[in-house]
Amino acid sequence: MPADKKIKANDFIKKLKTSASAEDLKKLSRYFKTGKGEYGEGDKFIGVRMGTVFKFSQEFIEMPPGEIEKMLKSPIHEIRAAALSVMSKQARRKKTPENRRKELFELYLSRHQKINNWDLVDVSCVYVVGGYLFDKPRSILYNLAKSKNLWERRTSIVSTAYFIKRGDLDDTYKIAKMLLNDKEDLIHKATGWLLRYAGDRNFHRLTGFLDNHAATMPRTALRYALEHFDKNEREYYMGLKKNSIKK
Repeated sequence: MPADKKIKANDFIKKLKTSASAEDLKKLSRYFKTGKGEYGEGDKFIGVRMGTVFKFSQEFIEMPPGEIEKMLKSPIHEIRAAALSVMSKQARRKKTPENRRKELFELYLSRHQKINNWDLVDVSCVYVVGGYLFDKPRSILYNLAKSKNLWERRTSIVSTAYFIKRGDLDDTYKIAKMLLNDKEDLIHKATGWLLRYAGDRNFHRLTGFLDNHAATMPRTALRYALEHFDKNEREYYMGLKKNSIKK
């Protein structure tokens, strides 16, 4: 029997629960804004530090997709974060076979309703989604960018971080343009972050994008995109935004 068949979701869950504390529960609840009306509404936390979650996920890296899925069904945030961390660690390993990468990719999409906070998206989609799609058609990302679901839209742009790592910037700019009129601040932040990252690879291309869109893009997205610019350049592009508001 393959080694990963012996790794059970219940064993991982038990280990996580034994590491929970009331003090960390309070900290996590504040950090992830789990109160009524916030993004994390309906999510349950037990009080396990994310550093601990990621450390334990390395121990369970061989967990098969069927067991990972059991964890993704949990109402507990840290358990789902652990499952997604395992998925990401598997997806980024060179020895992981293509059929397993496909399983992880399909599992991510089929359980996206349980990937319902920014950290859950960001910890997993770069390698699970972006890494899988790198040498394949990427139309699914454009479908996600048009989704009514905030987290699916965030997946669409954050997944392109993998393409940027490999020097491919096209999809980042295309999807960023699609998301410029988004109403959600968490999409503005992700879009700005990815534009900044793309700019680190090709500064001239980012300035060209900003020349066309700085005046109309969300202030948060623009501010994030400009973080690596010098003071005069930041003031110039923020000035385009200010002048457009005055008109």
